Amino acid sequence: MMDRLLVLVRHGQSEWNLKNLFTGWKDPDLTEQGVAEAHEAGKKLKARGFHFDIAYTSALSRAQRTLKIMLDELGQPGLETVRDQALNERDYGDLTGLNKDDARKKWGEEQVHIWRRSYDVPPPGGESLKDTLARSLPYYMKHIQPDVLSGKRVLVAAHGNSIRSLIMAIEGLTPEQILERELGTGVPVVYRLGADSRPVSVEVLG
Repeated sequence: MMDRLLVLVRHGQSEWNLKNLFTGWKDPDLTEQGVAEAHEAGKKLKARGFHFDIAYTSALSRAQRTLKIMLDELGQPGLETVRDQALNERDYGDLTGLNKDDARKKWGEEQVHIWRRSYDVPPPGGESLKDTLARSLPYYMKHIQPDVLSGKRVLVAAHGNSIRSLIMAIEGLTPEQILERELGTGVPVVYRLGADSRPVSVEVLG
């Protein structure tokens, strides 16, 4: 019986998460809490007896470090790992580096809310969730999904919006449904897929 196991993990808390800044493609490190979250995620996966065949992560260090910590906890520090910017966080454009409260003062509460929570309205110079999906979904379909369907057990450490876009595709959610989905930092989402690529089971190890 094939496992067809896919685990998605949003990176642990970053320094810019803590400061309430729009991060996007900038590359801050994890906070102490973020490091602890990554260790905890690895311990939870190990406690379930999970063992992986390949890992994927973004080109950003907060996701890569989260993955490394989890793999150390799993006793798999040398696991084959593929890094690609297709799994990067959404690019926040002109909002990048701004405090979210300062952005609200500059553009107004309603406009910033639209940029953060709409599906297809990008901030100036940046990406919408739809844009993020347009680069992450083809990558998933070409690389990650075939690995899972061939029976490999796959671990992905990425970002709130790139993981949201994968979840939207895997679960067949509408834009409205995915915008309501909250993803905790360092919390594994465990899928077992059927031969048709649809989820047989979903479990959040929160």
